[in-house]
Amino acid sequence: MINANILAAISAAIAVRAIVSLNSYSGQGKPPMYGDYEAQRHWQEITTNLEPKYWYRNTSENDLLYWGLDYPPLTAYHSYLLGNVAGKYDESFVELTKSRGVESDAHKTFMRLSVLLADVVIYLPALLVLFTVIVNQQNKKSMFVYLIAMILYPGQILIDNGHFQYNNISLGFFLLAIAAICKEKHYVGSFVYTLALNYKQMELYHAFPIFIYLLRTCFDQKSFSQKLKKFLIIATIVVSTFVVLWLPWLGSLDSTLEVVGRLFPIGRGVFEDKVSNFWCVVNVVYKIKNKISNQQMAMLCLGVTAAFVLPINVHLFFNKRKETFLLSLVSTAMTFYLFSFQVHEKSILLVAAPALCLLNSYPLETLWFLEVTVFSMFPLFVKDGLEMPFFVLLFIYHICVKDIVLKEYNYRQFKNRVMTALFSTSVYSMFIIACVSLFAPAPARYPHIWSLLISVYSFVHFFLYFCFCIWQQFVNSFTKIKAA
Repeated sequence: MINANILAAISAAIAVRAIVSLNSYSGQGKPPMYGDYEAQRHWQEITTNLEPKYWYRNTSENDLLYWGLDYPPLTAYHSYLLGNVAGKYDESFVELTKSRGVESDAHKTFMRLSVLLADVVIYLPALLVLFTVIVNQQNKKSMFVYLIAMILYPGQILIDNGHFQYNNISLGFFLLAIAAICKEKHYVGSFVYTLALNYKQMELYHAFPIFIYLLRTCFDQKSFSQKLKKFLIIATIVVSTFVVLWLPWLGSLDSTLEVVGRLFPIGRGVFEDKVSNFWCVVNVVYKIKNKISNQQMAMLCLGVTAAFVLPINVHLFFNKRKETFLLSLVSTAMTFYLFSFQVHEKSILLVAAPALCLLNSYPLETLWFLEVTVFSMFPLFVKDGLEMPFFVLLFIYHICVKDIVLKEYNYRQFKNRVMTALFSTSVYSMFIIACVSLFAPAPARYPHIWSLLISVYSFVHFFLYFCFCIWQQFVNSFTKIKAA
């Protein structure tokens, strides 16, 4: 039963999201392409006016160069559902080819409410379920503190309710899957994670640890028949869910390949804008994007990513513990963010989501990381006119949430006081860099100097947290096994 404090916290989280929704969004007033807001609206237009077989196909009525649908079928179905609701309210919202760039107040209200509804129905309940699973239910105060840090994480709020996306749906499904798996509800977890993967293909960031953990669970059954039975049930759930969701495109190989080609566009390059990952930082001193072709770059990214992902997940297979599982989720997702091909700055949310699961075990380090993830997206927020929500939310999170959490976890020892001081120095440096970048124009010779500085600064923090999680997974688990 939800007590009054938790209900108040969730209400506050909804209110914060609603307030952020009053600000501008991606591409507002910027024709001819506008931004992610228009992309989501355009998908509603396409899915409600065309047959499913044409949703991913380039035609005279569906110009894929104008925000062509590039997410899996569950996103398309969600767009279809919203488009039908929008069309019943006002046909001009989704009128084929004639609704491009609609920016009325009524439409903004509809779109913002659709994101807020997803928060209320999927994302916030997922966080509520997750923290009751991970945190000791006997300590109600710790549970409440943990929930505050999760539901007020500024990154998801600023991207979904500010910039405008529906990450709350795929991340919500993913978090529910983690909660189910941690509660030994493996079939439920398999199904829900498959929904997440079919909403956004970037959920592949989390696929390896989930597959390995479930595979090891099958191996842990007593008899061969039980092992095989569990594996086949999980495989059937995953495959049947894929088949049902992809059914309109399974009639021909060409249709299936059209969808797959839209989901994995190699031609778009190794990264977009200035991302806080390894390749973007290397590109500062060695123009790797100009030296290597996209195909060669894709193979290089695959090799480096595999070199990190495989040891992490092999270790998980032979050390199947929930803490190892959660750490491997963060480490694997971070590997994809740092080293894989075609990375967006918003992809850091895929690392932040499993990191929320580590707040109870490593509060200071994880809070530090979460705040850097928000800072790493600052150039995007500037582009969207979301500077004020960025500063306010991050300041509140650092001052209020951090102090509440660290006080609860009794960070009074000298070592912890030093770490806390470094944490604050790091974060205040972020505020300074962000403020200076707004008021000090970049020199003509180095027009991207501020975004590059933010990328490099954030990358250093990300890499250190990546190393920290790997250390905790490998060294700590070895120590615990040896002690046992």
